[in-house]
Amino acid sequence: MALRIRQDDHVVVISGKDRGRTGRVVSVDRENDRVVVEGVNLVKRHQRPNPSALPGSPAAQGGVISREASIHVSNVQLVDPKTNQPTRVGVTTTENGRRVRVARRSGVQID
Repeated sequence: MALRIRQDDHVVVISGKDRGRTGRVVSVDRENDRVVVEGVNLVKRHQRPNPSALPGSPAAQGGVISREASIHVSNVQLVDPKTNQPTRVGVTTTENGRRVRVARRSGVQID
């Protein structure tokens, strides 16, 4: 399945505990259809101190670390650049034969 959400896209979460929150896509896992959104779906991880890590890094210190976990791509929608509302994404072909993503809500070309 071709994902229509890409890295650095601005998305809104449409379901789950973080519903309504927006953020930038940090990474995309195409094999599992999951995305990591900045500041969304934060989980706590208990990390043991690592003396061989660089001094001053979170791994060297240890403790409870908060970081983003992935979300299934069906739970996010792209933010329409024109209306700032969630929108579905379509793909159309331009005059020169190039495929581009299009916001279905407003018809604005995304890339």
